[in-house]
Amino acid sequence: MSEDTEIHPDDMPEEQVLPLDAWHREQGGRMVPFAGYEMPIQYEGIVAEHEWTRGSTSLFDVSHMGQLSVEGPDGDMTAAAQALEALLPGDISSLGEGRMRYSLLINEEGGILDDLIVTNAGSHYALVVNGACKWDDIAHLREHLPDEITLTHYQDQALLALQGPKAGAVLDELIPGTGKLVFMTAGMFEWNGIPLWVSRAGYTGEDGFEISIPADHAGALANALVADERVKPAGLGARDSLRLEAGLPLYGHDLDDVTDPVSAGLLFALTKSRRESGGWMGHGPVAEKLAGGTQSKRVGLKIDGRLPAREGSLVFVGDTEVGRVTSGGFSPTLGHPIAMAYIQKEHASKDTALQVEVRGKRLDATVTPMPFVPQNYYRGE
Repeated sequence: MSEDTEIHPDDMPEEQVLPLDAWHREQGGRMVPFAGYEMPIQYEGIVAEHEWTRGSTSLFDVSHMGQLSVEGPDGDMTAAAQALEALLPGDISSLGEGRMRYSLLINEEGGILDDLIVTNAGSHYALVVNGACKWDDIAHLREHLPDEITLTHYQDQALLALQGPKAGAVLDELIPGTGKLVFMTAGMFEWNGIPLWVSRAGYTGEDGFEISIPADHAGALANALVADERVKPAGLGARDSLRLEAGLPLYGHDLDDVTDPVSAGLLFALTKSRRESGGWMGHGPVAEKLAGGTQSKRVGLKIDGRLPAREGSLVFVGDTEVGRVTSGGFSPTLGHPIAMAYIQKEHASKDTALQVEVRGKRLDATVTPMPFVPQNYYRGE
């Protein structure tokens, strides 16, 4: 990678502060440590924020996530795509301008280092990686990208997520043209003379947008958004319950560096042609899983009663332990507890009756398809 743009993990500041830290506190956010930052877990309450997101629109601060770009020499997109395809199992070369793709960073043993979004931004590929492991991702990319490829980390950009069924109308009124985006597309826009990179994706299962904005303008945009009566701020608690209902894995909990994409049920992130052709890190071990199957499978669980099963709860068939919960909680939308778990494959079929141990009690549970709540992405009229 180019020497003048080398990024070292040592560049990580000792104390990381969100651009909107003071704004969250002014809004009444209850701050907790997360991914190296103080972040709001809630404002008026997790359930209230969850339900507001499902019915209207919420504003989430996701500035802790890593915003990166990968650029070829003299803007050579072919070189940049080939460099990324050596590390990612998705088809990057065919990604049209403004198009986004979910993909995975995989290690040599076939384990998942991170899940991420790649976007063809025209002159480069934009990557958004998880905040908790962004410095490890940067180190991995720096080590394995060719010297002629430039990796840039946009530490001076904030990232806001506007999520909910009214998000499209809200944002298009404030930033005209954004309403023309559809799910998994992105583009450049302008607000009050400020350049914005806006994508339409989300992590709640609802329609929504991610807005990358220079950090010193983030407060003004946040104020403009919550000035709309359809928008309220929401914190990590609602973000987690929403993504769980949507059946979306959280890195560090449902995915980690010893979890393979096949067991995790993420085959859609492995472009079919590239599963066969290979050429990406970890292809050999993952191909073996594809051919021979896996010992366990990520599944959804519907749990009887009101007591939620949290991460680490053990799953049983009779007296035999058959799995472990990786994410769990009470579903405000469904009115009962739900969970994700890795279950031995012979017990992972739909409607299989299981039990989950919570606080010394065995709770009846049933394997159920994900998402638990139907996703509501905007794919066009």
